[in-house]
Amino acid sequence: MSTYRNVKFLTSAASARQLIEDQGREVAFAGRSNAGKSTAINAITQRSGLARVSRTPGRTQLINFFELVPGRRFVDLPGYGFAKVPAAVRENWLELMQLYFDTRESLVGLVLIVDSRRGLGEQDVVMLEWALAKGRGAHVLLSKSDKLNRRDSTRVLRETEEACADAAVTVQLFSAHARDGIEEARSVMDAWLAEE
Repeated sequence: MSTYRNVKFLTSAASARQLIEDQGREVAFAGRSNAGKSTAINAITQRSGLARVSRTPGRTQLINFFELVPGRRFVDLPGYGFAKVPAAVRENWLELMQLYFDTRESLVGLVLIVDSRRGLGEQDVVMLEWALAKGRGAHVLLSKSDKLNRRDSTRVLRETEEACADAAVTVQLFSAHARDGIEEARSVMDAWLAEE
């Protein structure tokens, strides 16, 4: 498919009743608040201002829907982790995401953004479990890999692959800054969105 050129914002949802109609196919993006999720989305879509990049982690507080082509979407989920927000707001994010994963029939895969310098965290594992619980695929982007030397990047890739032993989880190194891994990430999304 690889039709990211015409991607457009559809809507934002703060609650389950605001989610768009559950039809077609969609891929979700998730990650810790400081993992580089917005930057990765912008690099993959080649749209610098599509997902808002902020100096303050945790700015994505809604579920944002974007259309690639009719019936094919990607979804930017709220960040988690180090966001400087009240506990009640953070808890609402997690409840909304769990509901999204539990009920969304059009969701076919999860792209999980993980800072390659930090590795998988506890909440990252929870996100993978939510995605896999319904038989969906999951793909881990080890972001900011340009900040590691070759030995360390090879090590973190191997360790993450071992931690994600489930056959439905794939892992890759990714750097939006160096433009490494963009085509690989797109090909994973294309395969998920093309399947019937």
